[in-house]
Amino acid sequence: MLGSHFYNEIIRRNIVGFGTLFNSITLKKVDPSDGSVLEEEKVPLAYGPKNKFLTRLEQNPDVSRKVAITVPRLYFEMTGIGYDPSRKTSPIQKYRTIIQDDGTEVKEQYVPVPYNIEFELGIIAKSQDEGLQLLEQILPYFQPAFSITLNMIPDMDEKKDVAIQLNSINYDDAWDDNFLERRYITWSLNFTAKSYIYGPFDQASVIKKAIVYEGIGDSSVQTRNTKLTYTPRALEDKNSDGNIDALD
Repeated sequence: MLGSHFYNEIIRRNIVGFGTLFNSITLKKVDPSDGSVLEEEKVPLAYGPKNKFLTRLEQNPDVSRKVAITVPRLYFEMTGIGYDPSRKTSPIQKYRTIIQDDGTEVKEQYVPVPYNIEFELGIIAKSQDEGLQLLEQILPYFQPAFSITLNMIPDMDEKKDVAIQLNSINYDDAWDDNFLERRYITWSLNFTAKSYIYGPFDQASVIKKAIVYEGIGDSSVQTRNTKLTYTPRALEDKNSDGNIDALD
């Protein structure tokens, strides 16, 4: 059973979906005298660990250069994945999807397995006000969870609502009163995406006949069993023979 190749890109879709939540955050610089907006910029977002961006920041401290590393900025990364037994369902259940409207092509798949995907989102800013401005654009949406809809299996038309829960917030100010070093402030937000992992899907046969066994009488005494066969009748003439019957 194991070893049959399939790849649904589920984890990748979760990573992209998580990052998309934060790709439109902006920073505004306001004139304190009249409140007018002096400058508005979109905060860059990139995938990667915090140490990667902090290392680039510390190794290029010349503040006169415009492309040392752009701050403020946002980063995010997947930090872990684990099975969630609280959302477990029967592992033998299947669901089917009709691909063709005439019912000639049907695909089936086992129900997905619940997994929690851990993420870290970070804010790197050069001042306290910039960091707080970005933080306040994120926190109100998580109470403590925010749901997004992901197109998990496009071929099965399978979409799932994934709840992204905010777990913790950590703050760090790396400045140690040394004016030769560049100051940076970081906020680290830890999230859990309550997602699902899907197995392979396959072509399924179309059910054209149903057989039902019915028992009549008390189960404690001899009963009479009846076998019934049901064949669904077509609603339109699919084979263009002039008759609407079970063979359509």
